[in-house]
Amino acid sequence: MRDVVRASVVIGVASGIYAISFGVLSVSAGGSILQTCLLSLLVFTGASQFSAVSVISAGGSVASAVSGGLLLAARNGVYGLALSPSIKGSLAKRMLAAQFVIDETTAMSSAAPDQRAKDWAFWSCAVMLFTCWNLGTLIGAFAGSSIDPETFGLDAAFPVVFVAMVAPHLSSRSGRRAAFIGAMVTVALTPILPIGLPILLSSVGVFVGLVSHDGDNAPDHSLEVGP
Repeated sequence: MRDVVRASVVIGVASGIYAISFGVLSVSAGGSILQTCLLSLLVFTGASQFSAVSVISAGGSVASAVSGGLLLAARNGVYGLALSPSIKGSLAKRMLAAQFVIDETTAMSSAAPDQRAKDWAFWSCAVMLFTCWNLGTLIGAFAGSSIDPETFGLDAAFPVVFVAMVAPHLSSRSGRRAAFIGAMVTVALTPILPIGLPILLSSVGVFVGLVSHDGDNAPDHSLEVGP
């Protein structure tokens, strides 16, 4: 169990540092400290939070911000289905657990060998992540009014987050197809639609990318050098 706790602490601290940048950027984009902290408390999904704040800061509508955030958070529903057999207990406990079903807790729980280890891994990671994420958000929110994001390069956090999310999927043909279609849709619609909508509509690339032929999901090694 020590390894699980150690891993949870490392993940939590890293998440907390990342959350500081979210707090700074959210307040700099016009959000209050309370709004910023509530976003982390209630949403607790980094990618969706960054997406929503980026749309609002660019002048987009609340509807576009919420829609984009929900789209990014949809994967957590799949995680919930995967973890459902291993999260035991009352309805109240399972509803509480649902708040913490994200990438890290899913990975930690799935890697555990038995039910007791799965419970320990899920909840230890959940507690550390939730605590550090919200503490980091609070620190960043208080610092946001006195820090210029551009001075420290924090304004690059939004695009960096999404590049990091997309990069692993570009190793397959279907992933590259989806990315290309999404990019073309965004470029074509940006001049004529309100801010936030083109990116939301670019998700059509995901559905087209799913229609793949045999072998499309295999990594493409044509650009690799060496044996």
